[in-house]
Amino acid sequence: MSGDPPQLTRLDPADLDTVRAMHGVELAAQQVDDPQGPPWSARDFQARLTLGPPLAEPSEAWYVPDDSSACVNAWYCVRFPDRENLEWAILMLTVHPAARRHGLGTALLRHAAGRAAATGRTGIVSHIRHGSPGEAFAVSAGAEHGIDNIQRVLDLSTVPPGLYRELRDSAARAATGYSLATWTGPTPVEHLPGMAVMLNTMNDAPRDDGQDPEFWDADRIRLDEQRGTASGNRRYVVAAIHDASGEMAGYTELAVSPELPEWGYQGNTAVARPHRGHRLGLLVKAAMLTSIADAEPALRRIRTWNAASNAHMIAVNERLGFAVSGTPMCFAAVQVSRLLGVRAQS
Repeated sequence: MSGDPPQLTRLDPADLDTVRAMHGVELAAQQVDDPQGPPWSARDFQARLTLGPPLAEPSEAWYVPDDSSACVNAWYCVRFPDRENLEWAILMLTVHPAARRHGLGTALLRHAAGRAAATGRTGIVSHIRHGSPGEAFAVSAGAEHGIDNIQRVLDLSTVPPGLYRELRDSAARAATGYSLATWTGPTPVEHLPGMAVMLNTMNDAPRDDGQDPEFWDADRIRLDEQRGTASGNRRYVVAAIHDASGEMAGYTELAVSPELPEWGYQGNTAVARPHRGHRLGLLVKAAMLTSIADAEPALRRIRTWNAASNAHMIAVNERLGFAVSGTPMCFAAVQVSRLLGVRAQS
């Protein structure tokens, strides 16, 4: 590879051949950086790179073509939040393992910083994995670490028969006065107000310094669900309803990709503050795990992430059989002004 600066090309979202080539780079990098984790499905990856407003935040993607083939050597996608965190640009950047240590990461990072500056953003944030080349690269660029998030995986083949039914029934005895509602796909109209409460309750969860709370209403939920539909994932929800008031008190959701039916992806779990102390978190998660085997017979593993400081949810997950997998991840944040002068190699 020559010492000339790489030629960056902006992705045309209609160019699905290039999207597939970028996905191939992502899969090759995952094999090196996160071999224990599930691969990113092609449809989900395509939706992330090609969906624009109103279904997704404004974004753009750039890539470095491999001149000797129809492949891609490296790429980045940068999103510009338009509701909260308006000073941020959120970056995903991947260099093919065979093309690392030639300055491609540096070139992409500096280019992304320029694009962020052009939109008035003052900071770039990105997920990094501890002990990975990405972490070393971020540190060399002057990035500061946020709170740790730890991946746990539930191997369903190790679960004793009847465990989830026992846990569900035990939690239900502590949750007298609550009933369960379940659905697949978009939220039923009658549950939209309650779902907005649940998503706003997620603002109680640990978050990085400077990260804004999110505010949800029915319209935002519908847009988010349409984005989920575009990714192709099947979505399952279990909610706890307070019988006396009709309020949604807690919920959990799980997604399964048709491309990877052996993997489940745990989404949010939340319990509204007035209803805490009734084991509703355990109830909805155990109820989900009791029923999901019938809905998804190929399911073998479920992945979840928790902030390292979220002791309550970690305790619930470990009781359900989730075990730590891989190394922690965190947000890394760096000022755009600093990135424009970065001299790292990746």
